[in-house]
Amino acid sequence: MSMSSGNPGAFTAPSTPAPGAMGGALAAHWWTLVLRGVIAILFGIMTFVSPGAVMLSLALLFAIYLFADGVIGLFAAFRAQQADRQWWLLLAEAILNLLMGALCFAFPAGAILAFVIVTAFWALLSGGFLLAAAFRFSLPHGRLWLAIAGLVSIVWGLLLVASPLMGAVVLTWWLGAYAVLFGIVLITAGFKLRSAARA
Repeated sequence: MSMSSGNPGAFTAPSTPAPGAMGGALAAHWWTLVLRGVIAILFGIMTFVSPGAVMLSLALLFAIYLFADGVIGLFAAFRAQQADRQWWLLLAEAILNLLMGALCFAFPAGAILAFVIVTAFWALLSGGFLLAAAFRFSLPHGRLWLAIAGLVSIVWGLLLVASPLMGAVVLTWWLGAYAVLFGIVLITAGFKLRSAARA
């Protein structure tokens, strides 16, 4: 026997997140992408101001950026965990950034080639996670820019794999250019999501 919807004791099935819930959660926290973009641009500018920095100094600067980015990414992931089962993609990218930051702190200064390879591996994985998030989440706005951010990271990782013996100064320039471009894309995606949240 069915129970009336007006009956306080009527059984109701547990609610499930709407298909676009994850996109709504990201839109509500659009500022996390903007903040990540600003941090990336500031890091990129620092690398251009001091292109002659030794690899150890570069690794330490890169580690600071990765830790900051990873902490913000963790916040965004946990805030979105109730919205969609795919939230773990954002969590995985944040954890990857934190692990990469720890490696940069522990890495010896002389192993430049190994540092380049590890950096390339991080860029490829990080870009893959961002691409997966762009195509698997239901995003009203910003999907294209999130996908572009993933592609930028993957292309940069492939460039490092193709030229692992480049000089430290060239790597600094590439890293700075990547950070600035990546930051601009993230800021654009964040403001696109802001428009969706206001709508």
